[in-house]
Amino acid sequence: QVQLAESGGGLVQAGGSLRLSCAASGRTFSSYAMGWFRQAPGKEREFVATITPSGGKAYYADSVKGRFTISRDNAKNTVYLQMNSLKPEDTAVYYCAGSHIYGISRHAYDSWGQGTQVTVSS
Repeated sequence: QVQLAESGGGLVQAGGSLRLSCAASGRTFSSYAMGWFRQAPGKEREFVATITPSGGKAYYADSVKGRFTISRDNAKNTVYLQMNSLKPEDTAVYYCAGSHIYGISRHAYDSWGQGTQVTVSS
């Protein structure tokens, strides 16, 4: 497992942008697929985006496709989530997670950060 710590959340108006970062500790970060998930109050944690260990391939939930971009810098042990054109329904706690499997199921991820709050006002 890797230890993960998210940052970059905050309050933003609808239509605005935020960039989340997730810093990982450990020497095996580059072997992990990394994902972003989110959880709104009263809802289940849902998949947002994932990226392969090399960063060569990414996949997005339909709800964020075209607005969010996941990327990673293996030299810095960091994964990012650039969020543009934010909507009130994007309000949630955002979590980064690591997995040895490139996929969208949260059950495949065995390393999780503590989360960072993103609030989008209308």
